[in-house]
Amino acid sequence: MTNKRVLIVDDEPDIVESIKFNLELEKIECIVAFDGEEALSKARKENPDVIILDVMLPKINGYKIARMLKFDETYKHIPIIMLTARTQQTDIELGQETGADEYVTKPFDMDMLVALVKKHLSKN
Repeated sequence: MTNKRVLIVDDEPDIVESIKFNLELEKIECIVAFDGEEALSKARKENPDVIILDVMLPKINGYKIARMLKFDETYKHIPIIMLTARTQQTDIELGQETGADEYVTKPFDMDMLVALVKKHLSKN
């Protein structure tokens, strides 16, 4: 699985580093962003194969980022895995409405997240 790139977006550096470490063990290249503006910019510039996207972010929230990317012909093919502490049914439905391909709640199982990323990477 070489040359596959994942954009990790979360405003908590510990979470970003943990996900990055585990994906890099699988030989998956990682790009990181810590706020919504940086996430949009890097998604458009780097065109990653998968995006792991936190919902509650500074500047632009994850729902809005997902919507902006999923309704753009150039980026709508990129799978988005929402990663969030928001667990209400309405939050999950909102995530689905914005075009998120997966909705993972924190605290999350790292092995499961890595497996989800690999599943989406294998489709590309």
